Amino acid sequence: MKVSHIVSLFFGLGLAATSTFAAPDPNFHIYLAFGQSNMEGQGDIGSQDKNVDDRFQVLWAANNGSCSGKTKGKWAKAVPPLAHCQGAKLGPTDYFGRTMVEKMDPKIKVGVIVVAVAGCSIQLFDKNGYANYARSQQSWMTQRINEYGGNPYGRLIEMAKAAQADGVIKGIIFHQGETDAGDGQWPSKVKGVYDNIIKDLGLGNDIPFLAGEVLRSGMSSGANNNISKLPQQSKNFYVVSSEGFNQALGDGQNVHFTSQEYRDFGKRYAEKMIEVLGDKIKPAASAEESSSSVAPASSSAAAPASSASVASSSSRSHHRSSSSHNPSSSPEGVIVIPNATSTLSVGNVSFDGVTLQMPLTLARAGMVNIRLYSVLGNEVVNLSETMSAGTNSLSISKKLSPGIYMLRVQAGSSLVTKRIDLSK
Repeated sequence: MKVSHIVSLFFGLGLAATSTFAAPDPNFHIYLAFGQSNMEGQGDIGSQDKNVDDRFQVLWAANNGSCSGKTKGKWAKAVPPLAHCQGAKLGPTDYFGRTMVEKMDPKIKVGVIVVAVAGCSIQLFDKNGYANYARSQQSWMTQRINEYGGNPYGRLIEMAKAAQADGVIKGIIFHQGETDAGDGQWPSKVKGVYDNIIKDLGLGNDIPFLAGEVLRSGMSSGANNNISKLPQQSKNFYVVSSEGFNQALGDGQNVHFTSQEYRDFGKRYAEKMIEVLGDKIKPAASAEESSSSVAPASSSAAAPASSASVASSSSRSHHRSSSSHNPSSSPEGVIVIPNATSTLSVGNVSFDGVTLQMPLTLARAGMVNIRLYSVLGNEVVNLSETMSAGTNSLSISKKLSPGIYMLRVQAGSSLVTKRIDLSK
């Protein structure tokens, strides 16, 4: 054993019957999208844009519930607009999601969460400094900010945590920078927002971040200088080209794409995401189908206890395909993801009434997030530890009532979910 972590977590269990636990669907892939007006979408919505595959869903993040039947915190078919109802139209996220479901295995479903505010600086997504920035803006922008509870970054995280109860977060798409074209520090500020997202959601260190260029002939074309520098900030950063998109919307600003360019841009985002993720977008297999695997894993983060109040078990069940694996259907309750067995494995978990003992094996050193949920869906353990490559021994001291629990262990882009019985 290379590392021994002792975590003292003595506190009451505090069970409340809020929701029956349902394991996240490893074949429900979720993507976060944020930015300013081009991410909102400014293109007119045509009849062709209203025909959406049921496998493409949006988790509505705005406060208003009167937009095409969409309600905050609930999944709906991803018919545009996807950001909010105050001027948002067709954007790149629309055909990003459509292209993903078109080009991936039919078992895969795609969900998006879009938070975007026209004209905003990257400062609006600074989790610590957003309030000062928001207070200094004109009323029209303040109204849009208020669609996200006055804190767009906070709303993005809130919805993303809710979504983690349903599926796995695979990547982030981003379109912003026009407002900050003259800010040489913008690339590092974007990296700061990305780092906060990864930390606040307990994600791994390999979540791709795709940033789209602005119009090359537009009044904000200088922003592309900043955008081109993003890959210098992280190995996970990629630029999606706007080459050939020069028509502009014709709204007098010369910064927005046409509807057809949004469609094509969304396809470019999707093609790049598929290229970057590679085997990580393959559908999950059941434990029975991969019985020779030793506790494999998948891309995602852990689902928070608070998500039960936002995404109930009834809404989650909508996304479960008949072929999705239910952890209770196998002896160990392991969700098996191909091509990830060497990244993370979780051995047999033991419990002596006081301490959980958990052997974890990592292919490489890094942060590991461990969460434990009661059968009612309440989070009773949530901790993160830096562990070395090889076999690690984790000891968690905590008062737990006997019963069935769901364990989720995530390292990098790998996730293991196990049903464990602590009544034995």
